[in-house]
Amino acid sequence: MSLAPSQSAAMKPSKGKLPISVVTIIICSFAFIALLYTDTSRSLFKLKSCPRRNPVKKSKDRTAEDNLKNFQMDDRFEFDPEECTVNTGKWMFNKTLKPLYTDRSCPYLDRQVSCVKNGRRDSAYRRWEWQPDDCTLPRFNPELALKKLRGKRLLFVGDSLQRGQWQSFVCLVEWIIPEDKKSMKEVGSHSVFRAKEYDATIEFYWAPFLIESNTDHHIIADPKKRILKVDSIDKHAKHWGGVDFLVFNTYVWWMSGIRLKTLWGSFANGEEGYEELDTPVAYKIGLKTWANWIDSNINPNKTRVFFTTMSPTHTRSEDWNNTEGLKCFNETKPVLKKKYWGSGSDKRMMSVVASIGKKMKVPVTFINITQLSEYRIDAHASVYTETGGKLLTEEQRADPLHHADCIHWCLPGVPDTWNRIFLAYL
Repeated sequence: MSLAPSQSAAMKPSKGKLPISVVTIIICSFAFIALLYTDTSRSLFKLKSCPRRNPVKKSKDRTAEDNLKNFQMDDRFEFDPEECTVNTGKWMFNKTLKPLYTDRSCPYLDRQVSCVKNGRRDSAYRRWEWQPDDCTLPRFNPELALKKLRGKRLLFVGDSLQRGQWQSFVCLVEWIIPEDKKSMKEVGSHSVFRAKEYDATIEFYWAPFLIESNTDHHIIADPKKRILKVDSIDKHAKHWGGVDFLVFNTYVWWMSGIRLKTLWGSFANGEEGYEELDTPVAYKIGLKTWANWIDSNINPNKTRVFFTTMSPTHTRSEDWNNTEGLKCFNETKPVLKKKYWGSGSDKRMMSVVASIGKKMKVPVTFINITQLSEYRIDAHASVYTETGGKLLTEEQRADPLHHADCIHWCLPGVPDTWNRIFLAYL
């Protein structure tokens, strides 16, 4: 049966038009695609800001408060000690950089290294920042440091330069701790800073040669009268047990002459019978005694061992082509020549440390601060220091050739960078 023309027309869609159901489906599809594209584009093209570390407690010291951002750096660049060579790089001047403490805000600094308090007027030496060539060195985060030390003991062992690193570490963290939650105790050769809320201690033990000598406690000023007992370390080492992190150094005290008086056996038998050895030879025997003690007494599953390499001295201005200079006196900026190496760092001694470290059973992490510190002729205590327990007189300051201290560092200063590296390894 054929349909009437009117009925046939009603059944056919009009030319160029779509049924309402089809139109609805198409509109919904476009809406869904648009929504999907919008969400996707947000995730693809809108970069998320890097998360910041948790804020720390505010310090009463204005300088520290103004510089909390110093350690809230971009977290995208994680420090990898296996990939980063921290000792190659350059010092960059950063006029906005300020220390987290001052020698007035931190009560634990020796007067020997409190250069500003002792009259130093220039401040540029505190605004140079070490930048390794192949990585980003994290800023020192005091809250992170204390969290890593929670329930643990950190002990620095060595000479006055190691004491400077210890004081730097204490000053970098103590300002975020309430007054009634921290303490300092000194007994003989052993000093202990305690962060009570963290049940953590940051300690220092004085042993300038690491091994025993006749000048450990009652210092003998004349190097010719000093005698090293190169095969004995137990007198000191008995204080190093039960520590979670051990940080050693020894160098500058060995550099008192080309030969050193050494002794085997007990001082109880007198100080006669010593033998004079070339300094690198005596150094090697002494470090072997230290290494043997570490390998025999330290459980690497419970204790991590670090060794800070030699801190350079800057007593010969001809090294950096300042023929009219007086040691490090009045130097106001670092040496900028790449790989500069002066006469204050003995590579023979450096190689002794490296060779012994390679043979040890207990792994030792070396905090390699020598090259980066070599550049810093501007950062020593110079004439802004003390000698014999007394500040230099005006007459002594006027004679830097005989009185400028180009061994120790002003604090805040270069040892703060050593501790940035140490914390990154920690």
